[in-house]
Formats: sequence, C-alpha cells, structure tokens
Amino acid sequence: MTHRLALLLLSLTGGGVERSTLRLARECVHRGLAVDLLVCRPEGELAHAVPDGVRLVPLADTGTIAGRLAALRAAGRDWPALLRPVLLAPHASRALRHLPALVQYLEREQPVALLSAKTPVNLMALWARRLADAPTRLVISERAQLSAIATPDRSAKRSQQPQLAARFYGEADAIVAISIGVADDLARLTGLDRRRITVIYNPVVDEDFATRAAESVPHPWLTDDGPLVVLTVGRLHRDKDYPALLHAFATLRGQRSARLLILGEGPQRAELAALATRLGISADLAMPGFCANPLPAMRQAAVFALTSRAEGFGNVLVEALACGCPVVSTDCPSGPREILDGGRYGRLVPVGDIESLAEALAISLDETPQRDALRARGGEFSVATAANAYLRLLLPDTQASIR
Repeated sequence: MTHRLALLLLSLTGGGVERSTLRLARECVHRGLAVDLLVCRPEGELAHAVPDGVRLVPLADTGTIAGRLAALRAAGRDWPALLRPVLLAPHASRALRHLPALVQYLEREQPVALLSAKTPVNLMALWARRLADAPTRLVISERAQLSAIATPDRSAKRSQQPQLAARFYGEADAIVAISIGVADDLARLTGLDRRRITVIYNPVVDEDFATRAAESVPHPWLTDDGPLVVLTVGRLHRDKDYPALLHAFATLRGQRSARLLILGEGPQRAELAALATRLGISADLAMPGFCANPLPAMRQAAVFALTSRAEGFGNVLVEALACGCPVVSTDCPSGPREILDGGRYGRLVPVGDIESLAEALAISLDETPQRDALRARGGEFSVATAANAYLRLLLPDTQASIR
C-alpha cells in the first residue's frame, strides 16, 4: 500500500522553509510515497518549482470569521488561551483563514501523516486535527527561535506564540527543530520536555546540487576578472542586518578593491541603496534582485557573508560551503555555529560588530580556501539524511520506506 504524506506550508515564497519542504517532498516521491503539498496561498517565487509527482493542494480561504470560529471550536475549554492572539487581535494569523479547508482535507483524504512548518501553521495543524475525524499522525516543525520572533515589540499574534505553543504543541506526535539552538529555545520558552524535541538539520544538498551549481552565473562581476566579489543571498529585510554588511564593506573597500553582490529582494531595497550612496560604495555594490538559483554565484564568489541578527538554521551557509566558497557569518542564534562547527569551517563574528566583520572578510579574501574540506562539510547536510530522519517520525512503523 502506498502511504500518503501531507506537507503543509503557508505559501511558496522563495524562503528557506519553502525550499527545504520542496526538497523533502521530492525525495519522498523518489522513495515511492504519495505526497500532497498543502499550501494556503499557492503563490510566490517557488510556485513553479513544485516537484514532479507531488500533488499541489491549495487550501481555500474561508475568511477571517470562519477561521476564528473554527479555532474556537478546536480550542474547546482552552478558548481563553486564544482570546487575545486569535479572537481579539485585529490581524490574527493568516493561516487561520484556511483552517476549515485543512479540516476538510484531513477528513476527506486521511493521510497517514502530516508535517507542518512554522509556528502559526503548526498551531493550525494541531487545531485541524482536533476537529477532523482522521487518524493522521502529526509532526510539527519549528523553524526559528521563538524568542527572536515573539518579542514584545512584535504584533500580538507573534508575542503570544510561545504561550500558544506551550499549550498545544504537546499534542503533536513528534516535534522537530531545525537546530540545537532552536530546540533549546523552544523547550525553554514553552516548558516542553527537551527530550520530546528532535533536531533535524535542513535538507540542502540533493542529487542535482552539482548540476545546479554548474549553471551560468547570474551576474557579470563573477566572471569578468575584476575585483574579488563578496556575496550574500537573502531577503532584503532588517533581520538580515544588511546595513552592517554595507558598513563593513565600506571599511574593507577603504583598504582594498572589492565588490559586493547581494542577491535578494525585500522591503529594505531603497534604504540600502541610500546607505550605499552615503557610504560612497554604490559603484561597487550590485543588488540585482531575487535569484532562483544562487549556487553558481556561490561557486564563483571569493567569500560568502551572512550578517543575520537571528537564524533558525542558515541554508545559504550550507549551500556556500557545498560550493566550496569560504564563509564569514555572524554568530547569531542559531544555526551558523552548528553548521560551521564552532568556526572550524568558517569565521564567526559577533552580531552587529562591523569592525570584526570587515576584518574577517579581509582575511578570508587573502587566504587560500580549503575548498575540498568546505564541500565535504556542506555535503553532510544532505536531503537523504534529513528525509531518513523525518520518515522515522512520520512513518515510525514503516521502515521499508527508508533507504
């Protein structure tokens, strides 16, 4: 009998969560499993990247009122926990608008297991299973540190996430965190038994990785024999702290010739362009936008920089390593220290420390990289390894599905 798995996402934007889920879906199909990809909003940069053999199931938007009423029914006697973040918040989680459709899917299809990703979607999955008459096994996955996203200055729906997780996460059949730091943070904030949380590093390197890395580069600076290129890849968002990178690059540029290439799109584009003008580095900065395949750029760049204030894991670090590209990263919570093995495979600098970042970039540009060692480290974070770990949780009694 073919086992049907369901993977649940909010959208198909080009983020790490979405990329990792698509890789896992593809691997499960290769292993003979039937896979449904449930998406609340089937739109975004990866909308056309759903793997062959995966059934895309858009979850209908039934509206705010229907979603909140469904959450209230699911909560039962626990409804006071939902009062502020769900029932009274002017902008409750967008995922709730799709909760009734998820309940209908579980009752209709009854997949053997469901894997959800990110806190609001995890909560929706837990509430849907409460309402659905289905024996589906539920595995939820936390992709970022709750302490980083649920701060008092955030919206009510985010600041209340630790309390909701503390109340409902224990009902999941298994709980996954994508790094040790995320697991420790989740246990500390929610009171969950740390032993209940399984750490599974993200699936990054697949069988097509080398082929994709060998494709043509996305910018002429990478092949024109000009100054060395510092590369970063990610959304132009405050969490990535690109202003710190621009300041560090300006310091570096004052000492030597170099160029900075930022692949990504987001709300900080205008702010970063203005900062580059003030720093006098506009001629040596390129921001061409979102790149569907950044691997060729990583293969050609002199050094990859990650300057985030916080990460759940850091897929781009693994991708850069697997391309043989030297790495400089902030020692942010959490993921980079684990990926780089405490600094063995790349330089770690304090978050926001512009001087240390500039110095680390300069040293990395001057030294001869140990590319084989970097590639080997990146290869340890393979899709096959992650799939094995997930399938042990999703199909604990069917080891035949694991090769």
